[in-house]
Amino acid sequence: MITLTPLESLGHFKNAWLEARYHFSFSGYMDPNRMGVGALRVWNDDTIQAGGNFPPHPHRDMEIITFLRRGAITHEDNLGNRGVTKAGNVQVMSAGTGIIHSEANLEDEVTTLFQIWIEPAEISMPPRWETWDFPDDVNAGRFHTLASGRDKHDGALQIFQNAAVMGATIAPGEDVVHGLAENRQAYLVPARGNILVNGIAVSERAGVHVFGEEQITIQASSEAEVILVDVA
Repeated sequence: MITLTPLESLGHFKNAWLEARYHFSFSGYMDPNRMGVGALRVWNDDTIQAGGNFPPHPHRDMEIITFLRRGAITHEDNLGNRGVTKAGNVQVMSAGTGIIHSEANLEDEVTTLFQIWIEPAEISMPPRWETWDFPDDVNAGRFHTLASGRDKHDGALQIFQNAAVMGATIAPGEDVVHGLAENRQAYLVPARGNILVNGIAVSERAGVHVFGEEQITIQASSEAEVILVDVA
């Protein structure tokens, strides 16, 4: 089964420095039919103006994965971590027993990102933060694992859940395939470009829930970049 949610049907928030689209219920947006997919609880599509920032705030017992689509984000936390994650790269924050952090766009351009929250399999783990600079062509023509708690992947950041966050860039007319094991499901979003998912047309930044399918074939109608979460 494949369920498509167009961009314009997502939750929406906008202020002077932030515009956000919510794939699942979050903050002031509540839809009891959109509470997540398995352990995947949040998928936010954020556009942050230059100088915009999320001031220090706490998290606990959540795996927070941030994929940068454009620009960069600067992270700082009470563990002493400070770092910049740039477009095409990923950061992971395991909130565990508790962490206080801030995120800011200190660049001269707009930053766009996906922020993905996955509930951990174990609570009260030690909090941690990591970022990784992936090679420019690492996702070309195939899915590459960006963050995972399932298997060991070269360069993949660790999360504490039996889930994987993957990315692929696909040339027009080409396709990539992802197999789904029994009792697993996927949620995917084209970060840019339009795609076909098992023959169903999907526009840029729309959300797709896939369940009960053995295989997902994603074909690019235009040059595309796709982020996919495989989760129980």
